[in-house]
Amino acid sequence: MSVSRSCLCCVKYLMFVFNLIFWLGGCGLFGVGVWLSFTQAEFSSLPLSFPSLSAANLLLVAGGITMVTGFLGCLGALKEQRCLLVMFFVILLLLVLTEVTLVLVIHIFHDKLDSKAQDELKEGMKIYETEPGLKKSWDNVQKMFKCCGVTNKTDWYDVLNGTLPSSCCSVGKDQCVDGWSEPCYQKARQWLLANIPSVLVFGVCIGVVQILALVFSMLMYCQILCAEKHLD
Repeated sequence: MSVSRSCLCCVKYLMFVFNLIFWLGGCGLFGVGVWLSFTQAEFSSLPLSFPSLSAANLLLVAGGITMVTGFLGCLGALKEQRCLLVMFFVILLLLVLTEVTLVLVIHIFHDKLDSKAQDELKEGMKIYETEPGLKKSWDNVQKMFKCCGVTNKTDWYDVLNGTLPSSCCSVGKDQCVDGWSEPCYQKARQWLLANIPSVLVFGVCIGVVQILALVFSMLMYCQILCAEKHLD
């Protein structure tokens, strides 16, 4: 076996292993997204800007794309096809750039994004009394997190003519006069941050694997070209 063919086999199997890890990572992200979706099913009528709902959808999308990309990379490595490798490289490069852009946007504009999400949730509160699904979701949120309103319990005053929903108080009270003081947006955000750190570490590891997969896809593409030229 020639040296170039040996190098190609080595790169091929390394790329396959990294893409298999990448695919498994995508399965993990997708699984966490499904778990979050099920645990937050009681809040499903709330706007998607609610922290845990937006995180669940983001993980589902990211996990799904990662699984497809990882599978494409494994297939490209095994088949040694340049078109599959180029397609994999382009998709993975776009994915990495999108992730970096998203992280930067969230880091730089997190205050504005939080403010916009809170405004959207407050706007949705206006149909609390006329939309049974939304009413149930808000009641479940406030009972679960022992919170009241989006940013303050006074958010309900304009909606319910100066009163609070019964879910703002302890279970068993028909009328709520002095509800929980903590806002639901911050409580949900804190709950999410407390339950998701391992996923963030996992995401960083997946990012490292993505970079390595990009490098090996380029190396493999170059090795295939060299092998073809050597045969000619």
